[in-house]
Amino acid sequence: MTPEPATPATPVIDTHVFVRDGNKLLLSLRGSPYGYGRWHAPSGKLDRGEFLAAGAARELYEETGLSVDPEDLRMVHVVHHKEGQDNDRIGFFFEATRFRGEPVNREPDKCLGLRWFAVDDLPDDLIAYPAAGLLGYLSGTSPLSEHGW
Repeated sequence: MTPEPATPATPVIDTHVFVRDGNKLLLSLRGSPYGYGRWHAPSGKLDRGEFLAAGAARELYEETGLSVDPEDLRMVHVVHHKEGQDNDRIGFFFEATRFRGEPVNREPDKCLGLRWFAVDDLPDDLIAYPAAGLLGYLSGTSPLSEHGW
């Protein structure tokens, strides 16, 4: 008997941006059902036909009003995340150290607020999936984390 062929993965592709100003990191407090009341980096789903850095720059602007040139984003970590039985995600995490503007909460229906944190004094209540990317980025030990598997 021939085994059934494997089904190709169709993960959601997410972009996350660690906005860094020296020792400070910008985080947003989640205001929608997933992760409500917990912290994470500005993030969102990549649109079909969009390249990664452009999607990350778009999401950052949509959420915070900060502008960044896609070529100024540096990819710093990747997380392969399993969320439930049928939801795989791949998160690409970028660092932005050159940006324009002041952070403003542009999505008050999804975000309760924005706040700068010292990288050595981050909040304990981070959402687990983006926290895997943040901790991987800060530790610098491996460019890839697997979360939820």
